[in-house]
Amino acid sequence: MTSDEIVRTFLDHYRRHGHRDAPEHPLVPPPGDPVLFTTSGMHPLTPYLLGRPHPGGRRLANAQRCLRTTDLDEVGDATHLTVFRMLGSWSLGDYDIATSLRWGFDLLTDGFGIPAGRLHATVFGGSDDGRIGPDEVARDTWTGLGVPVETLGEDNWWSNGPTGPCGPDSEIFVWTGDDPPTGTPSGDGRWVEVWNHVQMRHHRHPDGRLTPLPHSSIDTGMGLERLEMVLRGDPSVFTGDGLRPWVEAAGDRWGVRSPDLRIVADHLRAATVVLGDGVRPGNTGRGYVLRRLVRRALTVLWRDDPARGLAELPPQVLSDTLRRFGQPARPGAPDSSPLDPGAPHATLVDEERRFRGLLRRGRPLVDRVRARGPLTEHDYHWLHDTHGLPRELVDGPLARPR
Repeated sequence: MTSDEIVRTFLDHYRRHGHRDAPEHPLVPPPGDPVLFTTSGMHPLTPYLLGRPHPGGRRLANAQRCLRTTDLDEVGDATHLTVFRMLGSWSLGDYDIATSLRWGFDLLTDGFGIPAGRLHATVFGGSDDGRIGPDEVARDTWTGLGVPVETLGEDNWWSNGPTGPCGPDSEIFVWTGDDPPTGTPSGDGRWVEVWNHVQMRHHRHPDGRLTPLPHSSIDTGMGLERLEMVLRGDPSVFTGDGLRPWVEAAGDRWGVRSPDLRIVADHLRAATVVLGDGVRPGNTGRGYVLRRLVRRALTVLWRDDPARGLAELPPQVLSDTLRRFGQPARPGAPDSSPLDPGAPHATLVDEERRFRGLLRRGRPLVDRVRARGPLTEHDYHWLHDTHGLPRELVDGPLARPR
């Protein structure tokens, strides 16, 4: 399946079960929302999970673009991305977890063709303090479907931060090894998590108290790129439809190799999506996240060859990404018209120019600090936090003779 076919199969499955399409939201939350970016499909639905009626009804599904800065240090491995699409379904006080798991099992096995014998589930085994018991309904549902179950503790308790809606979850894993499935998800990395079904039962207050929500809801989330990797039998998410053009562009033009290749591809793709939602580089907030993504990619590129430049990126790679993420149309253009890739491309090139200027001005500063002796950890932190000079460049291009 292509990624577009995966999305279509997912949404069609839930439409047959009475779900309506929830609108996809931009990465930038509305005014008043304290988070910088939309981090999950459920985030825009938080008021409805807390009890407010949704205009679309009690059964919803969509594909939502998301950004997580918490995974930045993980990017470069086989499965983590900064920006990704989340396939989600919701029961807002309607059906229960047993129904959600059975429909999920049907979609994975019948819709996506994953053999039932390659599935494994984990469920909540109860809290350490004994206040919340084990999730027997989820455990018994999986057992009835013939799927092995591992019972865990806090790993199967989902929350969207220190306060807000939360509850037990059941995670679904697919075996990706060449040998027959063995072991459990917590003990063998060849079990790859693809889907999480969360029971939103409680509200956690600032003092840690848990109180019941007005109604119990189900929130599920499945990363599109990771599911595509599993269905293709590929070793990483970077061979899928959405990442492959970036990997090929960076590899062909700059000769970058993994894991650097993955970091460059991920960060430039993520920066393009952020630009597509109207964010511009800056020194604070969302603009700083965008600037950090671009400069981190450039730092990796310039570590071996300072002559590499973003002007070499083919515009069609940006255009393809904007289309996949449903970015807004150009002002005055038909709704179906994708965002012009020229604007994000020009912004990336301009941000590169600014960063080169920063490094040019920083070289004499680094030379003066080095003249006092070997750089200390304090020196590295000062150069980065005060002057924006990352350690990789201080020890790379800025350490080379002019």
